[in-house]
Amino acid sequence: MRAQSGVSPFIHRCRVYYEDTDAGGIVYYVNYLKFMERARTERLRALGLFQSRLAGEEGLLFVVHSSEARYFAPARLDDELLVSAEVCELSRASLRFHQQVRRAVDDALLCEGRVLVACVRADSLKPRALPEALRAALAGPGPSSAGE
Repeated sequence: MRAQSGVSPFIHRCRVYYEDTDAGGIVYYVNYLKFMERARTERLRALGLFQSRLAGEEGLLFVVHSSEARYFAPARLDDELLVSAEVCELSRASLRFHQQVRRAVDDALLCEGRVLVACVRADSLKPRALPEALRAALAGPGPSSAGE
């Protein structure tokens, strides 16, 4: 099932810190996945869905099943980044996100990725269906951005 058709992707703003970079001040490649994780978490939070509450009250966890990333240009120390988190596919027990990391000052595309996130039971880590309220929130229009 397609999700969020006609909805602008969610944008999370963040800053590149020294800890994100190598000795040359360039973002280490794996840290783009961290930026994307934060954007997905903030996307859920903007919809009123807190992962700690989902785990505690509903016994639901999200785990990354697979990810792919393409790198186009480096981010550097102190850059402000715009990280999108768009649900592009919604299935019974998983979500596929299309994500981009752009530099805020010039909108340059730095990294683009797709991440498949599975919904599992907290107690057994076995797949479980997404709760209907969560499906509805992710399929419908939502907030378009969040601050740093």
